[in-house]
Amino acid sequence: MVDTAPSEPQERPRRSDATRAAILDAARDRFAADGYERATIRAIAKDADIDPSMVMRYYGNKAGLFAAASEIDLRLPDLAAVPRDRLGEQLIRHFLDRWEGDETLTGMVRVAVTNEAGAERLRDVFTEQIRPALAAICPAPEELDSRAALIGSQLVGMGLLRYILILPPAAALPREEVVAWLAPTLQRYLTAEHP
Repeated sequence: MVDTAPSEPQERPRRSDATRAAILDAARDRFAADGYERATIRAIAKDADIDPSMVMRYYGNKAGLFAAASEIDLRLPDLAAVPRDRLGEQLIRHFLDRWEGDETLTGMVRVAVTNEAGAERLRDVFTEQIRPALAAICPAPEELDSRAALIGSQLVGMGLLRYILILPPAAALPREEVVAWLAPTLQRYLTAEHP
């Protein structure tokens, strides 16, 4: 006897999920390439092969789309689990991996230097992710913000020169040389006594 019972419907991705994903992918690429000001809803929609009204339907406006497209998880390691004498090295290696493996970070920094929405988003990442990760290892809680700002200056500065501006001396440095130069500086910011 043949089983004629209806089969269980298989979970299929909703079309709206695929549309949202296509919009976000196109937006990340467009914001990274053109910056916030020059990127347009029309160009992003064209890149995603959809009608511009769909972008507006899901994200409201360009600022809403940028906020969604610039969501980033730095996936910071648990620094409390890293040997204290290797904190600087671990941090610079992690950030080089992130810069090299995620266009969202590059796009966000590119937009942050020219637009307040991008700058605000970068400040949020600092407050929500970097500061708490450093709080776990900061030798003096009252110095956390200063130390975090100094660390950010090195990480974002190198990222800006190496991956966004592609300044030849910074871009040409071998990765291990970047680590060798920056790890001791980061280590000092992370663990040294206040000057």
